[in-house]
Amino acid sequence: MMKFILAFVLIAMPFMGESQTVWSKKKQKISIAKGTLFGYWGYNRSAYTKSSMRFIGPGYDFTLQGVVAHDNPSKVGSGHYINPAKITIPQFNARVGYYFKDHWAISFGYDHMKYIFADNNKVLLSGQIDPGVDTETNWSGIYNAEPVTTDRNTFHYENSDGLNYLRFELTRSDMLFGFGDKQQFVVTSNLGAAAGTLLSFNDFTFAGKKNIRTISMSGYGISAHVGLRFEFFKHLFLQSTLSGGFHHQLAVKNRPNDPSAITKQKYGYGELITVVGFLIYIRPTNSCDSCPVW
Repeated sequence: MMKFILAFVLIAMPFMGESQTVWSKKKQKISIAKGTLFGYWGYNRSAYTKSSMRFIGPGYDFTLQGVVAHDNPSKVGSGHYINPAKITIPQFNARVGYYFKDHWAISFGYDHMKYIFADNNKVLLSGQIDPGVDTETNWSGIYNAEPVTTDRNTFHYENSDGLNYLRFELTRSDMLFGFGDKQQFVVTSNLGAAAGTLLSFNDFTFAGKKNIRTISMSGYGISAHVGLRFEFFKHLFLQSTLSGGFHHQLAVKNRPNDPSAITKQKYGYGELITVVGFLIYIRPTNSCDSCPVW
């Protein structure tokens, strides 16, 4: 009997080793491998180039050249970043994606940015404003690159409730290095290109009228993204990304009851994004597709 047991063990040992090897492979969790799902939430700061803004509406069609604008982050001590009921107030970023091929991921999400027309903007005014349209700024007649300084009380434009860049992104990821037991800590580089649409929530003050939160699908954007992802324990990560791109606002609606009242604009932007995210391994990294690895 003992001879039989010994012979069985000797014969089975190679297969047991192979089984352990296969099982070990099934348990691999590589964040940049095909089958990895990821998502993140975080916040941004943004900056914008000078631009020209064309305003069209009943009785006016004029352009402001050399417009300066800025973002509008929430104060750190405001509680907006940690209060679940207020986390969408700051300039936030949300995204979910999937690695459809080793190193390559497709994702969708949006950057909730804010665009604020600067106070006391020194701009050049060109175009036509019919007499009697605007009694607040006293802009009336035909202008050809005339210097003016805006007053927030009589003229203002902003997307403080959201200049939302809804975009698809194609990302190339590469593992730079890993350390710790079974590489529990990994640093990955991300290089991406994106395109999408712009959803604007516009506030506009002009001609004695102030309208708030006029919503429109206003244009499109294209952008490039480069960042570093710091992964912890295979499932969590912190990521910092530097983005830059171009937005073309074809028609921002700024009067809710007048579809003819619009703003047209083009500008470049830069964005620094910091997020926290998760990784879920829907498929293993070997040829077995039947058992997910979580």
